[in-house]
Formats: sequence, C-alpha cells, structure tokens
Amino acid sequence: MITFLLKRILHGLLVLWVVASLTFILLRLAPGGPFDRERKLPPEVIANLEAKYHLDEPPLAQYLRYLSGITRGDFGPSYKYLDRGVAEIIADTLPTSALLGLLALGFALALALPLGLLAAYFRDSWIDRLCVFISTLGISVPHFILGALLIWGVALQLGWLQAGRWDDWTSAVLPMATLGAAPAAYLAALLRSTLIETFGEDFIRTARAKGVKESAVVLRHALRHSLIPVLTVMGPLTAALLTGSFVVEYVFAIPGMGRFFITAVTDRDYPLIMGVTLVYTTLLVGANLFVDLLYGLVDPRIRTE
Repeated sequence: MITFLLKRILHGLLVLWVVASLTFILLRLAPGGPFDRERKLPPEVIANLEAKYHLDEPPLAQYLRYLSGITRGDFGPSYKYLDRGVAEIIADTLPTSALLGLLALGFALALALPLGLLAAYFRDSWIDRLCVFISTLGISVPHFILGALLIWGVALQLGWLQAGRWDDWTSAVLPMATLGAAPAAYLAALLRSTLIETFGEDFIRTARAKGVKESAVVLRHALRHSLIPVLTVMGPLTAALLTGSFVVEYVFAIPGMGRFFITAVTDRDYPLIMGVTLVYTTLLVGANLFVDLLYGLVDPRIRTE
C-alpha cells in the first residue's frame, strides 16, 4: 500500500509539473498580452508594467520564477485585481465553489443510485422507461438552460426559493440541482447498464438458488459489484463538481472561483489563470487517488499493488 501511494503521489506531481509547464507555454504563445486594451496604453506605461511583473525577463527566467513560486504556494499577484494576490483570491473563492460541488455531488448520488437500481431491477417495465427518460433528459439539457428554467419556474413564478444570492440554504438548492442534474443522470444510466449485466452473472443466480434474501442479493452482491465502473468516473466527476461550474456560478451570481477564472481569461490575467488551473489539476489528481484506494474496499479482488 505504501509503495502504491508513493508511486501515485510521484505520478501526480509529474502531472502537475506537465500541466503547469503547458499552461505557462500556451499562455505565452497566445496572441496579445495582459496589458492590451481597446485604448492602447503609452509604450512607457506598458514597459513599466512589464518590468513590475517581470514580463520583460527572458521566457526561461519567467518560467523558473513561476515554478519557484508555486512550490511555495505563491502564484504571484493578479494583473487585474491589483490589491490582491492569486493565492488570496483562490483562498476566498475556492470554499464557495467546493461547497457547491459537495452539495451537487450529494444530490447526484442521492438521485442516481435509486434511479439506476430501479431501472435495472424492473428492466423493460414502465419504471425502467421512466428512469431512462429522466436520465436522458438530465444529460441532454445544458446547465444554463436548466438553471434559467429553475430560476423562472421555482424562484420567480412559484416564489419557493431565492436565486442570485449565496446567503443561506435556500439560495443553494437551485444551483445544487442545476449542477448535479447531469452527473446524476449520467451515473444513473451507467449504473443501470452495469447492474443489468451483473444480474445475469452466475454468482447472482447462485446466491438466489441458495435462498439469500432478494434485498441482500441486490444490495450486497449486485450493487457492490456494479459500483466499480461508477467509482472509475467518480474521480474526475468529483473534482469537476468540487471546483464548481463556471456556467452555474455565472447564472446564479455565485462568488466562486469559476467567475474569477472567466474574467481572468478575458483579461489575460496569467497568474490567476495558471493558479486556478493548478487547483483544478490538484483536485483531479487527489480525487483519482482517493477513488483508487476505494477500489480495494468495494471489491477485495482488486489490490493496490
């Protein structure tokens, strides 16, 4: 287990270095600069700004300075938010995005497990067709359309919940449902197909022939065996949900990391773009490692060696 963890940690560090390097290179190769405006600044002002942020140095020196900073957790100052550093912006906005992602993940799992289980157990029945219809609808409707429909119907027409703020639990319900709908539909469809295949396995027929209770056959044997494909996609899915959604945060005016990332891309705020990208990558690597460790708990036949 320790050897496995060390290998995966080293692999994760390599991934972070590759992503950091590619992000740095691609941003420097992109046309334009961080201080380009519709109304051009005087050349001496641009020269002073580039000197302040070390953009007048050779690319290799900038790259080494960048790597040295991220090893200390220092992503540098923001080019747009002059009084704030990138690390400060991430520290302020990541908890909001992560909370929204955790709520959406819980919503997705709470909806996907019963939908997938019911659809597979009552295969080819009206229950199955209804669950498949709900899953297809959830996958097909984009976030921004679903969010707008929920705001119009639930918040404006019915007045049940509020939208557009991030104050209490009532303001979190609609963005949670919007962000978690598509993952719930995808996981339900994946679980259904896996369970249908599992119900035809010999060990399921053997368990039933031995007189094992149907609930134990479904939950202890079939469901546990079918969770491996679900866990495989849970790594990147969890990382994506924990960091929130750019579209959902924008639609519901949530002060999360996604909104800052959008403005950073528009303003060519290099340090903020690279900092947010590394946070996403770190969460993705960590989520995948956590899922790999769960494999051995769900299926003892899988060894982390």
